[in-house]
Formats: sequence, structure tokens, C-alpha cells
Amino acid sequence: MADTTQSMDLINGIDIAALAGVAEAVAADPAEGKVGFRVTTDWCGATASETRIEGFELAGKHVPRNFTVRVDEPTELLGGDSAPNPQEYLMTALNACIMVGYIAGASMRGIRLDSVEIETTGELDLRGFLGLDPQVPAGYEVLRYTVRIKGDGTPEQFREIHENVLATSPNYFNVTRPVPVEATLEIAG
Repeated sequence: MADTTQSMDLINGIDIAALAGVAEAVAADPAEGKVGFRVTTDWCGATASETRIEGFELAGKHVPRNFTVRVDEPTELLGGDSAPNPQEYLMTALNACIMVGYIAGASMRGIRLDSVEIETTGELDLRGFLGLDPQVPAGYEVLRYTVRIKGDGTPEQFREIHENVLATSPNYFNVTRPVPVEATLEIAG
């Protein structure tokens, strides 16, 4: 993987030389671009859970990390309202991932940003989740997001960045296309 030491060429807080170095390393050896993630979630009672993030794999090497994410439901949905719920985290993960795309895309084009805001909305019908009507989906039928971006780029440059984000964001890809999920149940005994 490329040297990630700070260079003097920072745009929007992104080290352009380091970003280019990563892209060159992955282009030269696709194995350098293989990234694997894993999280482990434990039940904390009622609707609360806690997820541990202990590292990820990059180019075949383990990179340690140490984060804990708490999740709960609002009291109106039988939770303790101690943390955001899974739907809010889903939207957060989408927004954060596409945010990186807008920032990196602008930075690579030399566009200095003043602000970027992404607002995502969606509506669920609890009849699907509760199994009350098999015709009602358990999830979203549509998510909508709006990007509000301000900087020294032209409208055409911002449209190009937007189209590139739609084509390259991992989480945009994950929520807009079916991703197979293989589920295994292990019953302790």
C-alpha cells in the first residue's frame, strides 16, 4: 500500500498525493485493494444491542481498530431510546459513504468545498415488519437523498462528481442492488 504520510497538498483535508498513491498501488496490484470488514453484535436487553468493531483486513493484513456502537429503538417502538435505531444507522452509513465520495471527488479535481450536507429520508410500513400483511414489504420501497454542496466548483463539475459517486460508492451500490446475504443459525446447547 502507498505511503500515507502527510504531504503539503491537502484539499478539503484530503492528502491528494496519498489518495493518488493508493489508487496507483491498487491499479498495479488489485490484491492491494481487497478490504474485508467484520462486526460483532451482542444483545443488551429489550431492543438494545452493542456492536464491536475490532479491525479490518486490508491487502491481506489485519488492521486493528477499537470502536463500540450502541443501537436501540425509540420508546414508541418499544425501545429505551438510548441510541439511534438500525434504520438511522443504515441511513448514516449510506450518507457517510457517499460523503467520502463527494469530498474525494471534489478534492481530486482541486475543488475547495465550503460545505456538504446530505439528507436521507425513507418510510417503513410496520405491517411488513410485524408480519401483518404479506403484501407489505418489511423494508423501504424507496430511499431519497439530497446533497447540498457549496464550493468553488462549477455546476457541471458538481454534476460529474455526483454521477461518479452514484457509480462508485460501495454503500450506494449495497442499498440499490440486491446483495446476497448468507445467514447461518448456530443454537447454543
